[in-house]
Amino acid sequence: MELEYNTQRDKLIISEYGRHIQKMVDFAVSLEDKEKRQKTAESIINLMGELNPHLRDVEDFKHKLWDHIFIISDFKLDVESPFPKPKIEDLFKKPEPLAYPNQKIRYNHYGKIIELMIEEAISMKDAELKEKLVLAIANQMKKSYINWNLDSVEDKTIINQLATLSNNKLSLAENTELNKVSPPPKQNQFKKKKKTNQRNHRNHSRN
Repeated sequence: MELEYNTQRDKLIISEYGRHIQKMVDFAVSLEDKEKRQKTAESIINLMGELNPHLRDVEDFKHKLWDHIFIISDFKLDVESPFPKPKIEDLFKKPEPLAYPNQKIRYNHYGKIIELMIEEAISMKDAELKEKLVLAIANQMKKSYINWNLDSVEDKTIINQLATLSNNKLSLAENTELNKVSPPPKQNQFKKKKKTNQRNHRNHSRN
C-alpha cells in the first residue's frame, strides 16, 4: 500500500473542514447527474454544519456554509443554492481604508475622552449638573495627570488646564480642592523597597 503524504496532497482550500470534506466536494463536482449532485451537496452542507457547531452561533450560518462549499469547490460546483452564490472578485476585494481621527490632542495624558467630556459639559443647560460634571472632569484630569507623570500636581494647575481645554468656557474657583491622588510607586523605588524587605527577611532568619 502506497502511503499518501501531506506534502504530496492538493492544498486544502478551507483547512478547517479537513481533507474528507474537500474530497466529498470534489466528488460532488464530478457527478454528471444534476439531481444526484444537488442531493450530495446538501448532504455535505449538513455534515459541514455538524463538524463545525460553532458556526451555528454565526448569523446566517447556513448561508456561510453554502458560501464555503462553493469556495471549496473552486466555484466549480454546479448546484442550486438557497442563497446568492459568492463571487470570486468579492473574495479578493480590498477592504475600504479605515478613517482614523487626525485631530490633535492638546495634552496626551488626558486623551480624547477628557476632551469629549469637556465638550459635553460646555453644551449642558442644567447648571447644577454642569457644575458636578466639571468637578468630576477636573478630578479625572488630576488622576490622569498623576498616573502619566508619576508625580504630584497642584490643583491650580489642573484648574488652569481645564480652562485652556475648554477655551475658558468651563471654570472652577482657584481655591477648589480636588480629590487627593497619590502618585503610583516609581519602578526603582519599588525595587529598592523590595530589596530592603528581602534584606530584613534574611537578617530576621539569621536571628
